[in-house]
Amino acid sequence: MSQEAPGRLETVRLFVNSVDVEAETEELSSPEALAAWIAAHDLGEAPTATEDDLRHAMALREALRELLLAQHEGHEAHPAAAPTMEEAARRARLEVRFGPDGAAAGAPAAEGVDAALGRLLAIVADAQAEGTWSRMKACPWETCRWAFYDHSKNRSGVWCDMAVCGNRAKARAYRERQTRTRRPA
Repeated sequence: MSQEAPGRLETVRLFVNSVDVEAETEELSSPEALAAWIAAHDLGEAPTATEDDLRHAMALREALRELLLAQHEGHEAHPAAAPTMEEAARRARLEVRFGPDGAAAGAPAAEGVDAALGRLLAIVADAQAEGTWSRMKACPWETCRWAFYDHSKNRSGVWCDMAVCGNRAKARAYRERQTRTRRPA
């Protein structure tokens, strides 16, 4: 099953997945790596990035992950997720701009890293308006948290990969049931 999201929403998915929790790899390992990631994903020219920009980008990434986890029934986003997103939008100075055809779109008035992060937030806002955002999710498995797009017909996808994380969850549930049903000797 493909995990890719449609259109520009794929850039948001790739941003959230710029850290692999399970493999402990980090694409945004330095301000220079952040600048290169921004340029490679068409979010603007490679800006000069600082350590503060890097911390800000990582905080936004984790806030997005929290929102994606909250797409699952019974999960709630961490209380800091929305304020982190709002701070990123303020720093980006997001505005509504209108194209020649009158179509409205979010666009950052800031420059550099803040503008690039603002473009990501504009993609999220567009996806929410289009109705595709609700299909973006993060794997609830504690050591995974991989962002994926739920392509299932009824939007019921839970795991990034049923053969890996879904299987782990099923095996854990089975072991827990076996432990509960065993009687002391």
